[in-house]
Amino acid sequence: MNTLRAWLAPVRPTTPVADPRERRAIVVELVIVFTVTLGLAGLRSLLSLLDSLLRPEPLSEQRVAINVPQAELGLLDLLRQLLGAAQLFAWGALGVYLLWRTGIRLREIGLDRERRGKDVLAGAGLAALIGVPGLGFYFLARAVGANLTVLPSTLDDSWWRPIVLTIAAAANAWAEEVLVVGYVLTRLRQLGFGENASLVLAAVVRGSYHLYQGFGGFLGNVVMGLVYGRYWQRTNRLWPLVVAHTLIDVVAFVGYALLRDHLGWLP
Repeated sequence: MNTLRAWLAPVRPTTPVADPRERRAIVVELVIVFTVTLGLAGLRSLLSLLDSLLRPEPLSEQRVAINVPQAELGLLDLLRQLLGAAQLFAWGALGVYLLWRTGIRLREIGLDRERRGKDVLAGAGLAALIGVPGLGFYFLARAVGANLTVLPSTLDDSWWRPIVLTIAAAANAWAEEVLVVGYVLTRLRQLGFGENASLVLAAVVRGSYHLYQGFGGFLGNVVMGLVYGRYWQRTNRLWPLVVAHTLIDVVAFVGYALLRDHLGWLP
């Protein structure tokens, strides 16, 4: 019973920042970081969903692609894909740097390398826990008209496609898990938010920048955020989340690219 209570209603492990100036600085920092990164992406995603809802065809008959060509020439496309991934890695690095600058060590958010084997195994387990039901939920949401048809990749067949898609998967995982788990949950603790309140807020932020996929994409990612965020709050390990997210996206991106021409039921 105590274990269940600890998972459902954990106690905030840190003392909130008391200095009003420091608290204001944290709020300003959060606004700036998420305006530059995933917060602005969430607003664009909301506008994309509204545009889809205003079209005459139902959501399930509309398509949206995640990894798309960026240039006509293959070499330029490759370079632009890599630049996009570099931006995502930089977003995550920004969150880590800002925490480090205020005296928070990598070990305190679970980004040290002392438990690499256990972190990889835990990540594989979390990937299965979210990935398999998540795929079923996507098909259900699409069947009831609550989700667009998502194309994980429309990149042309080339020698670098699986490499770029794998890098893109790792970049997405790094940016999202660092910012919406390690960074934002740490900052909300410093502001005095309870563990459950901060968990829900972070999960909604995660869902917001997936709204372009439809209501199913939003809800599915909110659930993912609740599970992953609570795992971090209880274990203080961030690497398993990065590993899990990477594995899910690699399967989605690379698997779809390799199988779409061989399985007729794939869009």
